[in-house]
Amino acid sequence: MGMTDEVDTKSQPVQAEPKVKDKEVADMDCAEVPDEMESQKKRHLNVVFIGHVDAGKSTTGGQILFLSGQVDDRTIQKYEKEAKDKSRESWYMAYIMDTNEEERVKGKTVEVGRAQFETETTRFTILDAPGHKSYVPNMISGASQADIGVLVISARKGEFETGYERGGQTREHVQLAKTLGVSKLLVVVNKMDDHTVNWSKERYDEIESKMVPFLRSSGYNVKKDVQFLPISGLVGTNMKTRVDKNICPWWNGPCLFEALDSVEVPVRDPKGPYRMPIIDKFKDMGTVVMGKVESGSICEGDSLLVMPNKAPVKVLAVYCDEDKVRRAGPGENLRVRLSGIEEEDISSGFVLSSVVKPIPTVTEFTAQLQILELLENAIFTAGYKAVLHIHSVVEECEIVELLQQIDPKTKKPMKKKVLFVKNGAVVVCRIQVNSLICVEKFSDFPQLGRFTLRTEGKTIAVGKVTDLPSRSSA
Repeated sequence: MGMTDEVDTKSQPVQAEPKVKDKEVADMDCAEVPDEMESQKKRHLNVVFIGHVDAGKSTTGGQILFLSGQVDDRTIQKYEKEAKDKSRESWYMAYIMDTNEEERVKGKTVEVGRAQFETETTRFTILDAPGHKSYVPNMISGASQADIGVLVISARKGEFETGYERGGQTREHVQLAKTLGVSKLLVVVNKMDDHTVNWSKERYDEIESKMVPFLRSSGYNVKKDVQFLPISGLVGTNMKTRVDKNICPWWNGPCLFEALDSVEVPVRDPKGPYRMPIIDKFKDMGTVVMGKVESGSICEGDSLLVMPNKAPVKVLAVYCDEDKVRRAGPGENLRVRLSGIEEEDISSGFVLSSVVKPIPTVTEFTAQLQILELLENAIFTAGYKAVLHIHSVVEECEIVELLQQIDPKTKKPMKKKVLFVKNGAVVVCRIQVNSLICVEKFSDFPQLGRFTLRTEGKTIAVGKVTDLPSRSSA
């Protein structure tokens, strides 16, 4: 009798109560299935369009979708007519990216728009992040999922200056993008066809020379991680094919598609512990969560945890873009249908996590911060309150203690005890939040260990998690 029992349990390991062992069996099953992701052989990257409100991000995104065949002529004509009716003729390309009525009326992108396109070697998901000041939190959620940033800058006289000066969005977006892990930047100088510019090399060089020192001070290695190129998003010049020498005799570099294709991005670990910060959830024949895989792989039938609640869940189905897949690896944007948890028990900022090595959950951590720009008359000291944005978490936090100030030149801690700091300072401090949140040390998982602090709608500091309390409940 004992014998047959044993045979039975062996023949149906996956039905048994999921223990670690069964997780391995499920993974082996997965390994035998030819990997849909690999069969496509194209790498997948998220690209976020950032920049000042009128730099032309949505227009450029719309033009890319049109040039890569994602949108047909008829749709464009419909949008053109719609834009004309609202006497906004040059905005028709933006209509492809800005899909809700509020955005079209205002001509501003509010939600993070999403769209796909492909080049020779890469599948891209465009995250079109809003550029208007009051919408920066949306820009954060877009950038936190991006691999590459396309910083769109307007070359039109006066517009570059507005976006770049203090209070303009260009500066803040670059700093945010860097903190949120956008390690590669394409700086696209747009509106080169404008009558105030006429593909002028002087104007292009002026913009580049002003941007380079600023990009450096934001932490970008300009030689290695930044590429500048001129385009016209509205008419599509230098986007899919290189600009004609008759239009722009001085440009010998790549067009936008070539530049996107050749970007090299850091490799994530498909065999690492599974981590997918949840950015959205809804009900659809069960509970469906959305997010981007930051580490590890997921497979139909896996047993995982939703953290910080430690809720055990089972993966019923995995969708990548619109397609159902058996498994998916890091870097993919997924929708995952789960059983074992109700939709109302999940908040954005929760993380779908492996059972064997769950993500740490804490109410306090140690971090190294760079103070960018405090509100007027504010002093950064113990007791300072701000809003913490880390992967998809948004939580109120308090600085409980300043531990040491770091000398920006030597990168070494300064000797003297620190009680308060000003703009530009780098400081190590303890940060506390009211409820449990999921974070990782920056050195273990950069994507889940970097954050921004905001006060009254303004980014005041960027930072990375350097240490977690030893009792962090993992």
